[in-house]
This record gives sequence, structure tokens and C-alpha cells, in this order.
Amino acid sequence: MTARLEDRTVPAPVPPRDATARGTTPSSRDDDPVFALHRGGKIEVVSSVPVETREDLSLAYTPGVARVCTAIADDLDLAYDYTWKSHTVAVVTDGTAVLGLGDIGPTAALPVMEGKALLFKQFGGIDAVPICLEVTDVDELVDTVVRLAPAFGGINLEDISAPRCFEIERRLQSRLDIPVFHDDQHGTAIVVLAALRNAARLTGRELADLRVVVSGAGAAGLAVSRMILEAGIGDLAVADSKGMVHLGREDLNGEKRMFAEISNRSNLTGTFEDALDGADVLVGLSSGTVSPEAVRSMNPDSIVFAMANPDPEVHPDVAHACGARVVATGRSDFPNQINNVLAFPGVFRGAMQVRATRISEGMKLAASEALAAVVDDDELTEDYVIPSVFDARVAPAVAEAVALVAREEGVARL
Repeated sequence: MTARLEDRTVPAPVPPRDATARGTTPSSRDDDPVFALHRGGKIEVVSSVPVETREDLSLAYTPGVARVCTAIADDLDLAYDYTWKSHTVAVVTDGTAVLGLGDIGPTAALPVMEGKALLFKQFGGIDAVPICLEVTDVDELVDTVVRLAPAFGGINLEDISAPRCFEIERRLQSRLDIPVFHDDQHGTAIVVLAALRNAARLTGRELADLRVVVSGAGAAGLAVSRMILEAGIGDLAVADSKGMVHLGREDLNGEKRMFAEISNRSNLTGTFEDALDGADVLVGLSSGTVSPEAVRSMNPDSIVFAMANPDPEVHPDVAHACGARVVATGRSDFPNQINNVLAFPGVFRGAMQVRATRISEGMKLAASEALAAVVDDDELTEDYVIPSVFDARVAPAVAEAVALVAREEGVARL
């Protein structure tokens, strides 16, 4: 005789896997603590409700779930209340510009996307799903993300090469009514501007007093430059691998030409290092190097953000020795780490709390101002112009500022 379901012992929920037991094939690589930590991946899906009895099952799945589906079909906004949509982001990449590794493809990009999802949860309380797409055509990538979007409350684009990333973000935002945020651009820009605000405050200057030179005209370089300009910087010019970006060059793509029209008021046309002569701020977002002589040519109390990883454009000790008063990098083993985790968890948390349809320029600027304000006057020093990534004040402050501006600008639905 076959036992009925209610007569059987219901198995206990499967416990999370122990990190040391993940995977099936031991490897000598696991002697490396980095590989050992990554074995089996860094994230997993766990149940948020019990499924231990027949009644639990009938509520969580059929037949009970049908009632929820029918209600959502009649009012799509109910998906925010009765699914994970209100607190879940898709982290999307095509693997064409991963960290400093370049075009390594979507499968090799997965560890980074898992890491991003982990940071969303750890620092912002946002659930995130890594999605690595085997497609690089702009039309196909946009269409694919649009088709995936109903399951998510936001889209975080990651490690997509320039200039494609600009068009992809614009087109997705025009087709979707949920936030679309390319973190390589905007997360970097928010944190750089926050650090620059505090560096200026420390040195007794306003943003309008500063002349900035940016090394790197990729996604991050142009986004950082745009945000700095919007914040009211005195003057700014950007360089790519061929020199300063200016309207006299005939080799500029559309994005760089558009940027040349709004920047470089001094019409600098030489090399990047030539442009540093008399500059107040260096922002490094490239794989190039900056000579000690170029740093010495900058104005007194200069500000150097050398963010190339793993090797900054100029070593912080060298920059200080050459006259820089404030130095920041992208590394955690030097003071003033410019790390996007200071921005994106709070930005999405704030936007999703009010069900914003987009993340506006005003919301990004508000995020940067809130991040800068976390550092009190009595905390501000040359080695502390930006909060630690582990400062519990950061994400709530950024989220509150973003939500407030979303409501003020009319992009919030709550």
C-alpha cells in the first residue's frame, strides 16, 4: 500500500552548505584562500517562509499561489507587495569590461557578479541575482534585459564596455519603468564627487575654485567628469590614450565629442601630463602612469585620486612626497578608498523604497552629498575624506537622500 502524503515524514529544509564542503572536485587551488572562499559560489537562495507541512505547501504553492497570481494579473503593482520584486535587483553583464581584466566573457565574469550581489545584500539589504548574458549586440542585449525585467525591481548594469554601455543604459531606461543604473559609471562618480567635496572642504576651497584633469575617457571617466561638472567645478578636462579630449580632434566617438562640447574651457590640447601643470585635482581612471614631475607641477595642496587597480597611476607615498595633500585610491590597503559599495546599495535602497521609476541626476547628486556629509568636521583629515565601507551610517544616509529627491522630482510612486 502506498502511504498518503500526510502520513509521510516531511523532510527538514536543506541547510545552507558549509563553505568548506562546496563543490565536488577537490583542487590544489583550494590551498589559496581566495579560491577556497569561492568554492561553490558566494551566494545562494534561501526560503523566507516555512514549507514544513501540507498546509504550508498549499499556501506557498498550489492552490494558494493562484489567488495571488490572479490578483497581480488584475493589478500589476501588487507584484511589489506579494513577490520579491520590491527588494530584488538584477545584476547584468555581458563580460566585456570586467574589472581591469577586460573582455573575459560572461562565464568568467560570474564571480564578480556574485560578489556584487553579495555586497547588495550585506550593505543595503537588497537581494540581487547575477545574470551573465552570452550576447554583446546592443539590440539583442537590450531586448533580453527588457524581457527579464518583470521579475525585478531594478537593473544594475555591470562591466559592459564603453561606448556601448552608454547606449544600453539609455535605451533600457527609456523602455523600463524601474531604475536602471550602470554602476561603473554612476557609482564611481557618486563616490569620487563625495571624496572631492570633502577634500576641497579640508583644504579650504570650494568646488568652483578647482581645476580638474581626468585621465581616462571610458565609462567611469566620462561619468565622473559629467557629475563633477554638474556639481559646479571650476574647470575640467579629460584625457584618453591619445591626449586631451577637445573639439579639434577628428578621432572622437560620439560620447567623447559630446563631452568635449561641455568641458575643457581652457582648450588644452597637449598630453595629460602637460595638462596637470597648475591643476588642483588629478582623477585617474585609466591604466596609465603619472610621473612624479607631473604631480610636482600641480598647484599647492593638490588632490590626487589615483584609482587604477591593482596599481594606482602614482603610488600614494610618491604623490604625497611630490606635494599632494590628499590622496585616494581604489585599494583597501591605503587610506581613502574610492569604493562603489559606498554608493550603489544605498542608491538602490532609497530608489526602491519609494518605487522610483528611474534614478535621476538629482538623485545621484543627492547621494554624493549625503555620502560626503557622513564624514563630520571633527573626523575629516587628509587620510579620511571618505567614509569606510563598513561605516553603518553610509547606506541609510544615501538611501534617505535618494528617496527624498525622488519624491521631490516626481519619479517616486510611494
